[in-house]
Amino acid sequence: MAIYGLRTTNQKVSNIMAQILYASGDVKNVEPQNGTDFQLNELKKIVGGYIEIVYLSDKQIMVVNEEGKLIGLPFNILATEAYRMATQPNNETIVGDVLICDVGQVK
Repeated sequence: MAIYGLRTTNQKVSNIMAQILYASGDVKNVEPQNGTDFQLNELKKIVGGYIEIVYLSDKQIMVVNEEGKLIGLPFNILATEAYRMATQPNNETIVGDVLICDVGQVK
């Protein structure tokens, strides 16, 4: 399952390095600041706090806010759909802004 290629505002569908799926429903194509892998400070800024890695496949991950449900972050429909498509059917929900990227982009 590849999330890459979600339609974004004023952007064409394309294969890109990574995407931020905002709880608002917006999607932003992003690349690591150093060009190869996301650093912890970048990840914390994207999700708004401590990070948790959720594996979507052996090649793709979702970085979420570890405390998102505890602190009441808003429901993220796009991230939830991506998670449910990648995993066995379940009722788990994803909250807050998330980053989806290749496994090798987070070290």
